[in-house]
Amino acid sequence: MENSLQINQAINLTDQLITCLDEAERHLSSARTWGFLDVLGGGLLVDLIKHSKLNNAKYSMDRVNYLMQELQRTLGNISVPNDYRMQIGGFATFADFFFDSGIVDVYMTAKIMSSLNEVRRLKDRCYDLKSKLQGMR
Repeated sequence: MENSLQINQAINLTDQLITCLDEAERHLSSARTWGFLDVLGGGLLVDLIKHSKLNNAKYSMDRVNYLMQELQRTLGNISVPNDYRMQIGGFATFADFFFDSGIVDVYMTAKIMSSLNEVRRLKDRCYDLKSKLQGMR
């Protein structure tokens, strides 16, 4: 990458990525809290709020995936963090509402925590990449 314009564009994309990851982290943290309440016997309303938070996190992560693709195009041969998908699938969501048992609630909370940890790791990698890019200026 010989062009300072490309480096600045990559830094800008990395900043956008970090912002989206912060959003996803906030939504997942909130969903985790609601998940803990659900384990303690939350019921349908808690499920609805928890899944609303998860949907918001998914929208943020969809934006993250788009920005990572843009960053890869901008950087070319420099390594960019891999594509990320949330760890919570459709069947788990269905089971959480339909079966609404302690076991399913614990499973969902574990999946939320796993996704939250992945977001945090990805954010750390973005900070590392940004630091390397700033060193290339």
